[in-house]
Amino acid sequence: MSNYVIVTDSSSDLSEELLGRYDIKSIPLAVTVEGQEPVPNNKVNTKEFYALLRSKKGAKTSAVAIETFKDFFKPYLSEGKDVLYLGFSSGLSGTYNAGFIAAKELSEEYPERTVATVDTLCASLGQGLLVYLATKKRDEGATLEEVRLWVEENKLNLVHLFTVDDLFFLKRGGRVSAVTAVAGSALGIKPIMHVDNDGHLVKIGIKRGRRASLDELCSRMQELALDPAKQTVFISHGDCEDDAKYLADRVRDTMGVKDIVIDYVGPVIGAHSGPGTMALFFLGKER
Repeated sequence: MSNYVIVTDSSSDLSEELLGRYDIKSIPLAVTVEGQEPVPNNKVNTKEFYALLRSKKGAKTSAVAIETFKDFFKPYLSEGKDVLYLGFSSGLSGTYNAGFIAAKELSEEYPERTVATVDTLCASLGQGLLVYLATKKRDEGATLEEVRLWVEENKLNLVHLFTVDDLFFLKRGGRVSAVTAVAGSALGIKPIMHVDNDGHLVKIGIKRGRRASLDELCSRMQELALDPAKQTVFISHGDCEDDAKYLADRVRDTMGVKDIVIDYVGPVIGAHSGPGTMALFFLGKER
């Protein structure tokens, strides 16, 4: 039994089943759907959430407060355990910075304990995959500091490849112009995006047609992946499971990948990317 806990936040999109199986603690971000009260991310029915988005309801998220982090960490510290927090990209949210400040304050309050943090510069199941790999190191006997260093050294090899089916949500978030959204939708243009080394979501290409955009994710993985057949690959989707299965089959057939985890893009990320989002995550030579 390790003497530390690994904590992340709900932007990692790790399911309750995976959190429990790998003993990962997760702090929920709040999600607010238009006309409703804020709800912790882990209390949102994901399919109902995407149905609301399809009806063009607006949704927004809010970062976790410093005091919420402190209240979450304190019970573990009081039990004599150390804490390693692996947080949502600071390039996309203020959540990590709140966790960092909370850890610094608690380190002074509990000088005999370690409260360490890593800005993963990751999001969605990219963050989830990095956290999952960290738990593997922990379960192999690595110390908190060894795991922290491994995450710091490998986080920029965690490749995030995204595409979306509806440019409306990127337009609403200010990531594409209204003209681009209207023209792109009319022509069936699908952006190919990734999370860069600063943790920002940026466009790296375009494809015409949904199937072509999914094939492009697979092609880019072929170019970037490190020994893909031996990797665990994560795929997340914005309520489009059939497309996720298609992409998983392409990844298996082209690269011999055996271990693939498929799950939803959760409400924190889905509020900004919308239904039909597809994302592929793996370790690569570079982002």
